[in-house]
Amino acid sequence: MPGTVLLLAASPVGRGRLVDAASVLPVLAAVDPAVLSGADTANVVELADPLEPQAVLTRLRAAATAPGPLTVFVTGQLQLDRKQHLPHLALARTTPATVRYTAFPWAWVREELRLRAPGTTTLLLDLHADAETWQWLRTHPLDSGRTNAVYGRIAPPPARRVVAVPSYMKAVATILRSGWRPPVEQLHQQAVERLGAEAYADVVLSAAGVAVPGSVGAGVPGGSAPRPPSALKGPRPQTPPEGGPPDGLDFAGLSRDSTGGQESADPHSAITDAVQAGRHADADALAAEHEQAAVRAHGTGSEEALHWIEVRADLAMLAGDPVRSCRAWLAVAAARLAAGQAPGTAAVEAAVDRAHHQWGQIHDPATARELGLTLAELRSRVPGRRAGALDHVRKQLLQLQPQG
Repeated sequence: MPGTVLLLAASPVGRGRLVDAASVLPVLAAVDPAVLSGADTANVVELADPLEPQAVLTRLRAAATAPGPLTVFVTGQLQLDRKQHLPHLALARTTPATVRYTAFPWAWVREELRLRAPGTTTLLLDLHADAETWQWLRTHPLDSGRTNAVYGRIAPPPARRVVAVPSYMKAVATILRSGWRPPVEQLHQQAVERLGAEAYADVVLSAAGVAVPGSVGAGVPGGSAPRPPSALKGPRPQTPPEGGPPDGLDFAGLSRDSTGGQESADPHSAITDAVQAGRHADADALAAEHEQAAVRAHGTGSEEALHWIEVRADLAMLAGDPVRSCRAWLAVAAARLAAGQAPGTAAVEAAVDRAHHQWGQIHDPATARELGLTLAELRSRVPGRRAGALDHVRKQLLQLQPQG
C-alpha cells in the first residue's frame, strides 16, 4: 500500500519571520518519495509558504484520509493568538495581530489526525517559537495527538534581526538523501547529533504526541480550542499529568510577588510586553528588581531568586547578548548544585544545556575561553542527556587557544 507524505513549510513574509522555513523544501524534495515515506511507494504533497489556513487544512485533511502510512514534515514558527492564547503555525500573511485569522491552529493538526489508526502517522517537526509562545510552552504541551509518533525540535526565538535556519529538518533531509530511511527514532537521534551545541537550548520532541522528555511539561490549555470546519466530532484527548519544564521563558511561573507576600499583579506580563516592544533594557531592569527582592526575602540560592536569574538569562538571549546569558545560566547551574540538587535533575541539566548553547554564540575568543573553562567543569559533573557534550566543549577550547 502506498504511503503519503505532506511537506509543509511556512513562515511570515517580512519582519515577523523567525525562520526561513521554505529553504528546506528543495532538500526534502530531492529525497526519493519512498524514502520520505518509509513505504514502497508514496504520494508527496508540498506546501511552500501557503497564504490561507483553509488551503493547509484541505491538504492535511486529504492526507489524513489517505490509506497507508502518513508522514508529515512541518517546518515553521509558532505564535499564539491574542484571544485564546493557543498555538498556531504562522503562515505567509501572519502578523502578531492577525494570528487568529491568518495562521493555522495547531489544534487542527490533532483533530484531523486523531481518527487515523495508531502507529500509521509520523510527524517530523522543526519549529521556532516567538517569545510569547516560548513562555507558553513552559506549562503546555504542543499536543499533536496521542496516537501519533512525533519527533523533532522546538527552538527558542533567534537573536534580534536574525532569521534562523531549519537546521534540524535539513539534517533529516541530508540523512534521507543517502537513499535509506533508518527507523524514525534513529533518524531523529542522528539529526539531533548533527546539530551539536545548537540544539542544547531546544525542546526535543520524541515519540508520543504530547511527550517532551526533560523539557516541556504537560497540561492541556484552558478554554476551548478552535475546531477545524466540518471536523468530525469525538472524544477530546485525556488531560496529561501536570508538570513544567525548567527551560524557556518562565514568565508565568510565579503568581506571588518576589517578597513572598499576597498575590499581586504579575510582573511577567510587563516583562513580556517590554520584550515584544524591543525594550530589552527595561525588561531586564524590571526582572533585576524582582531578583533583588527575592534575594532579600528568601536568600541567594532560593528557588524564587533562581527563577529571576533564569528569566534574566532568557532576556539576555532575546536581546542578543550571549555572554550575559551564558554567565547567568552557569550561575544558576552552580547554585543548584551547591544547594544539593543532583546533576541529573532536569533543572540542573537545563541550565547547563542553555549555558552551553549560549556559549556557542560567543564570538570573542578571550571571553569564550574564560566561560568555556567554567562550562567544561560543569559538563564534567553534568554531562546531560546528549552524548558528546563534554567532548564538544573540550574540542572548542582547544581551538580557542592562542596561536603562537
